[in-house]
Amino acid sequence: MLSDKEREEIEAELPHYPRKQALCIEALKVVQLHRGWVDDSALRDVAGFLDMTEHEVDSVATFYNLIYRREVGRNVIHLCDSVSCWVMGCDSICSHLKKSLGIGMGQTTADGKFTLLPIPCLGDCDRAPSMMIGHTLHSDLTPDKVDKILRNCE
Repeated sequence: MLSDKEREEIEAELPHYPRKQALCIEALKVVQLHRGWVDDSALRDVAGFLDMTEHEVDSVATFYNLIYRREVGRNVIHLCDSVSCWVMGCDSICSHLKKSLGIGMGQTTADGKFTLLPIPCLGDCDRAPSMMIGHTLHSDLTPDKVDKILRNCE
C-alpha cells in the first residue's frame, strides 16, 4: 500500500499531467525515493493508484533505466558505456571500479554501499568518460579521480 507521504507526493504531480496514467514514471520515482527500489508490491500499488495494469507499470519501470526493480546499494554508480566514453577510456575506469569495489557490473557491494550499473549515455560526451552517482555527474574520469569520488560517498 502506498504510504500517505507517497500518495501525497504523487497526487501533487497530478495537475501537471493530462491524465493520471501519464504520471507513471513520476509515481515510480516517488516510490523509489522512499523505498530505495520498486518491488512487486510497490508496482501493484502504483498500478492500482493510476488505474493501470501491473504489466503496464512494469513495462514502464523496466524500460526506464533509472527505476530499479531490484534492491540496490545506497550509492548507485551509473557508468556511461556510450561510444564516446569507450573511446576515451571507459573500459579502464570500469575495470578500476570493479577492482576497487570488488564487484562486477550489475552487482552490489557486500556492505550495501555501492551498486555498479551501465547506462547507455549520460549526455556528457565532450567530457568523457563519465559516471553518475545519485544525481551528481562526474566527468573526465581517471582512476585517481574515481578513488576520491568513492571516498566522499556516504
